[in-house]
This record gives sequence, C-alpha cells and structure tokens, in this order.
Amino acid sequence: MTSPIAPDEADKLRQLGLAVIDDESAAVLGLRDRIDDAFVAACRHLLACQGRIVVTGMGKSGHVGGKIAATLASTGSPAFFVHPGEASHGDLGMITGQDVVLALSNSGETDELVSIVPLIKRLGVPLICMTGNPRSTLAQAADVHLDVSVPREACPLGLAPTSSTTATLVMGDALAVALLEARGFTAQDFARSHPGGSLGRRLLLHVADVMHREDQIPQVASGVLLRDALLEMSRKGLGMTAVVAQDRVVGVFTDGDLRRALDRDVDVRTVAVDTVMSRNPVTVRPDLLAAEALALMESRKINALLVTEPEGRLVGALNMHDLLRARVV
Repeated sequence: MTSPIAPDEADKLRQLGLAVIDDESAAVLGLRDRIDDAFVAACRHLLACQGRIVVTGMGKSGHVGGKIAATLASTGSPAFFVHPGEASHGDLGMITGQDVVLALSNSGETDELVSIVPLIKRLGVPLICMTGNPRSTLAQAADVHLDVSVPREACPLGLAPTSSTTATLVMGDALAVALLEARGFTAQDFARSHPGGSLGRRLLLHVADVMHREDQIPQVASGVLLRDALLEMSRKGLGMTAVVAQDRVVGVFTDGDLRRALDRDVDVRTVAVDTVMSRNPVTVRPDLLAAEALALMESRKINALLVTEPEGRLVGALNMHDLLRARVV
C-alpha cells in the first residue's frame, strides 16, 4: 500500500513534470530553424539510396535509432538498425556499397561510432550524422550533419538524455515523413507493411476474404415454400437466405421479412417465399473492400449482404458477425 502524498509534495511533482514538458517542447521547437539545406541534402541522399538506410547509435541514441529505423522501414524507406559495438565485430558486413549510414550521437564523440567511421568511408557510402555538437569528430566526418543540439536536458542534473533524445527522435520523424511524401507513399502502401494492424485490415481485406462460399451460402430456389426458406436460414445461421432462379439472385428473405410476414398472419406452410421476400436486394462484388461493405451495411441499416458477380450470379454471403471476426469493425 502506497503512503499518501502531502499536498505540497504533490504540487512539487506536478511542477517537475511540467518543467520536463516545457524543456522538451523548447528543444523540439528549436529544430525548426534546422530544417535547412543540410536537411534537404540528407533527404536527397536517402531518396537516392539504392540499398538500405543503416541506422546506428549507442546507448539511448541506439534506442532512438532503432525507432527511427522502424519508422523509416514502415513508411517506404527500407532501413534497419546496427549496433556500433557489434559492427566492429562483424556486423559491419551488413553494410553494402549501395546503402546510406545514419549515425546518432549526442556528443559526436562516441568511441564505438568514431572507430567505424574510417571503415564506412572506405565503403564509399554517404554518412549522415545527427549530433548535438557541430564541431565533433562525427559531425566533421559526415557528408551531412544534422544539428540536434538542445539548450539543456530536462533532467535536473543535466545528465540523463531527455531533451536530446526527444530532439533526435523528432528529427528522425521529420526525415521519415519528408521521404514518405517525396516517394508518394500511400495509405495502401502503409497497409501492406502493416497487414496485422487495423489499417491493414481495412485497406487490404476484401469481401472475398471473409464471405461464406458454396455450401455455406444460404439459398433457396424461387417458388419454394416459405417453410423451406426458414429451414435454410436455420441451417446456415446468417439470418437470411438468397432466393435464386437460374443461378441469379431474384430476392432475399431476412429475419425482418419474417417478422413482417408473421404480422400479416402468413401461413409458412403454404405461402411461397417469393410473395414475402425483398426484391432487388443490396448486393456487393467479391473484390469490394470489406471496410466498404461495412460502410454500406451501416448506411442501409442492414446486417447481411449477398455477394454476386456482375451478371448477378450468387457467389457468397456475409453478415456483420463475419466482419467482427475479421476485426474490420
């Protein structure tokens, strides 16, 4: 059980939190003037890269570098992270002559990075560095240097990387988004690299991927008794059945149609389904996006759809539960 915090102590904690936000906000705003010719030059190198963007950094810069590499890769710029300590013990072989190296170091003097600079230069690949010291060894060796220096760290001791790592991360995001726009990267492209995410499902999943097929499709022939249509609905469990004639959809009978028929005291044992079905039902194509099918169902206030080919041949059926299971909703 935690001990209660006195009001004055609580206020002090709030003020400390606000001070961190103020310091890091100032650090980020300070980057605005550094979106300059050096930034454009870095973008040009990255856009011209025929291989991959190799991001490297030690300690907290390494953690930020991993995130920058992941952001680049997921937005159309192939990238991966290499630990500089491992690079000097074999992983430098991951870097090819078609790559671009993006090195991160707040001091610009990180031993593990400085030691591999000559090897990177020997490969002849562009070296882009983000540092907080334009006069540092790394900054001077770089083909392009991006200044991510900050007035001070948010840490009251001025020691823990806080504002500096935030500024580096934001500069990395600025590069990634600028490249995304320059490449014409689309939402569909993003979805293809995130097939397991909600956006991927909405942009990549089609009706054909979730619909019921063949024997799973509820359907009865035109002219059958309503009783037979009800049995088919019960067997297939979609809350509806298609009514077909010569493999073409001529109507649909749903739970709603059943309620309306019962209100009229219709005898299910003697009445043909054609007399109580809904004609000209809403249908969709199998190549329609599942998200579009969902939007159609919501706009028409229906819970199920028949899937047909352009000539009207029935090829599938789906309901809201299918879209829920596919996590389209």
